[in-house]
Amino acid sequence: MSTRRIRQILAEFSHNKAIRFAVFFLVLISLLSIFAFLSPYDPDQINILNKLQGPSWAHPFGTDDLGRDYMTRVLYGGRISLVVGVVAMGISTLIGTTVGAVAGYFGGLIDNVLMRIVDIISSIPWMILVTIISIYLKPGLQTIILVIGLFTWMRIARLVRAETLSIKEREYVLYAKAIDQSHFFTIFRHVVPAVMPTIVVAATTGIANAIMIESSLSFLGLGVQPPISSWGSMLNRAQSALEKAPYMAIMPGIMIILTVFSFNKLGDLIRIYVEPKALDR
Repeated sequence: MSTRRIRQILAEFSHNKAIRFAVFFLVLISLLSIFAFLSPYDPDQINILNKLQGPSWAHPFGTDDLGRDYMTRVLYGGRISLVVGVVAMGISTLIGTTVGAVAGYFGGLIDNVLMRIVDIISSIPWMILVTIISIYLKPGLQTIILVIGLFTWMRIARLVRAETLSIKEREYVLYAKAIDQSHFFTIFRHVVPAVMPTIVVAATTGIANAIMIESSLSFLGLGVQPPISSWGSMLNRAQSALEKAPYMAIMPGIMIILTVFSFNKLGDLIRIYVEPKALDR
């Protein structure tokens, strides 16, 4: 990374309060989720005598309808939501990068076939597609990760294909072809590294999308199953006690909003590396 780009990133970070907040929040929520086990409360321990208690010093986020400490459950739920977002987007990025790079590199019939597959899958509303698949698979953490990862790669495939169409005409790629290097080696040694900055930006913003999908499916009861909690499943459970304990919906809802916002802002910061002129627009 050039000195000029480093200065641009540091300048944007120092002047943009939203980006500073996003980075701080993501670091904070990640650390809190990782070290959630340090909480004095068991996230699954039921105590009916303490159910639906409002926020207090003992329970900063209150307790749920089974008397469990809600802040502890929010932190453990954050761990699940973040893991789903990162791992699912990793799967999506791997598939999208492979399909996009192969389609753009070979062109012709292979490109047409792969892009028509992308068009067909993209034409189906994602909520309907993911919901149907989730119904036929056993609900759970592994299932939700696979479902999101296998059906959210189309956007990355299009981005990588567009970049590959340009990169494959560069001298070093043409030279690799001229000396009869294998197509596999040329794609993953020369093409993919050149597209990597775009992939990183797309993956960063894609994590936010994966968290939203997980939250939506868990809210509908198709995501992670009890006693495991995620922010989406906590919103689902909060419906039954919304009048008595609105904080049960407010707390995970705020976490989802701030996390999605923060990942999108982080993507804006990373884009400065990919597009140095982004600050001039």
